[in-house]
Amino acid sequence: MRTVFLETERLVLRAWQDDDLDPLAELCADPEVMRYFPSPISREKSEFLISKCVEKHDKDGFSFAPVELKETGEFLGCVGLSKPDYGTPLPFDPCIEVGWRLKRAAWGKGIASEAAREWLRFGFETIGFEEIVSFTTPENMPSQNVMERIGMTRDTTGDFLHPALPPDHPIALHVLYRLPKEEWRQSALVPG
Repeated sequence: MRTVFLETERLVLRAWQDDDLDPLAELCADPEVMRYFPSPISREKSEFLISKCVEKHDKDGFSFAPVELKETGEFLGCVGLSKPDYGTPLPFDPCIEVGWRLKRAAWGKGIASEAAREWLRFGFETIGFEEIVSFTTPENMPSQNVMERIGMTRDTTGDFLHPALPPDHPIALHVLYRLPKEEWRQSALVPG
């Protein structure tokens, strides 16, 4: 039995299932998908990632969740909201993050934007968050483009060194995007 959290025109955003491990592990082992992360991750770490997402969903009522095509049921990756937890706080904690990780075949089709917009709606309307953030490396222009498409604005004073990485790591520097609830409400992304 599959638990659907949210739906869009093309997508189903749902609970994790046992058969998600294989496609997630394949996605997370792809060096191109993981080029803006410290490294591709093993099947065991992918399994741990799923368990953390399930734990966060049970605790918080949201997490990064599988995205599948409504028409075919194809697993595309994961998108969702999360309370970041790196052991060391982020400079802008407490916060709620929107993020995504999709397989290459799903790139360039508006999947990340469509799923992220629905999670933003859920976060602002259903849960009542006052702000949602997103962050990535300065080189990750595809993700920054998604952030801008979903209405987020770069906080040019918010660049930070990621607390899960050594300060001299090649991808330690991250850029911060923000979306306050009021801006989301007033944007063209919200009808009415």
